[in-house]
Amino acid sequence: MRQTDLFTKTRKTVPKDEIAKNAQLLIKGGFVHKELAGVYSYLPLGLRVLEKIEQIIREEMNAIGGQEILMSTLQNRELWKWTNRWDDREVSVWLKTKVADGSEVGLGWTHEEPLTNIMLNHVHSYQDLPKLIYQIQWKFRNEERARSGVLRGREFLMKDLYSFASSQNEHDRLYEIVAKSYANIFNLLGIGKMTYRTFASGGAFSKYSHEFQCLSEAGEDTIFINNKRKIAINKEVMTKSVLSNLGVTRKELIEKKAIEVGNIFNLGTRYSDALGLKYVTRDGKAEPVIMGCYGIGPTRLMGTIAEVLSDDKGLVWPESVAPFKVHLIELKNGLGKKLYDKLNRAGIEVLYDDRDSTAGEKFNDADLIGIPWRFVVSAKTNGKVECKKRDEKTFELTTYDKAIRKLL
Repeated sequence: MRQTDLFTKTRKTVPKDEIAKNAQLLIKGGFVHKELAGVYSYLPLGLRVLEKIEQIIREEMNAIGGQEILMSTLQNRELWKWTNRWDDREVSVWLKTKVADGSEVGLGWTHEEPLTNIMLNHVHSYQDLPKLIYQIQWKFRNEERARSGVLRGREFLMKDLYSFASSQNEHDRLYEIVAKSYANIFNLLGIGKMTYRTFASGGAFSKYSHEFQCLSEAGEDTIFINNKRKIAINKEVMTKSVLSNLGVTRKELIEKKAIEVGNIFNLGTRYSDALGLKYVTRDGKAEPVIMGCYGIGPTRLMGTIAEVLSDDKGLVWPESVAPFKVHLIELKNGLGKKLYDKLNRAGIEVLYDDRDSTAGEKFNDADLIGIPWRFVVSAKTNGKVECKKRDEKTFELTTYDKAIRKLL
């Protein structure tokens, strides 16, 4: 991509009501455009990042046997009445509208009910289980606290996976498989070292559920971490009983603010009971399917990376999700064309700053956009290239071929 062809430009200002660091950086860098509180459009740079986050998640879900589907956004109110979750007094986040025939539909904010309904046609016997079904889809919620940029939106992208098992042991095995895959995802995204599996309330179906919390002062949650065991406890469930169950003492824990970047829940048979999802056992008995739910938000992850991996100059994307691998900056018009072509032939994603701008403008924009590698060619480099990583201070002068080998 030539930067002269990129229709978006960096910005010096952001909307006055935008207080979240992640959104300020993403708006200034030309990654997103704010439509209204909690609603953003994703521009070319932002979409590239988002799609790479999605692909990392998708590959991990496929690796554990997940099967991807795409369910409808519009929701049938009659289905949701079976679980009493159509009622606004029970669920306050619904966005609903009337269609041409006068009936009312909702915009999907989660998908337990519709997927359970789908599985009625496909699960009949113990031989049909277990199953892991997931989707990556936009969700809509009437969020009251839409003031955290892309961390908490009214419209956001979510990967929601659901497990269907024939026994508690089978469910527990799937639960741990997904938990490990989540740890892999956070490592691949560059935030694994600061993300903790966190004990949280399990509701009616188990003693605990688990959140994955990434340490950040921008976080809305307070957690207590044990670095030695790499676990944490949400403040909401911090009791002597919980400490005793986990075999830790209060003195071992450090209080921190964190962003919830994933969660996993035991659903038990709540939805299978309500909608009649049963399977026939080896003995010929009809039993309800045991379910689990596992959520992780690509848009929230994008915002989290912007919060925790940025510096005072701008964004610092990990190579795994950066919009491009190299930002090639030429300080004399046309001087970067040869290296740009060589990078393209090598299959390396490159943003080529061929603009007629000052060196200061180009370097400031490069800092803000945060692409992992920076290559600079000028009259002074004399047929070579200066290269460095985004978070390094000094450049190394080297040949084009040696610079490219650093990236392969």
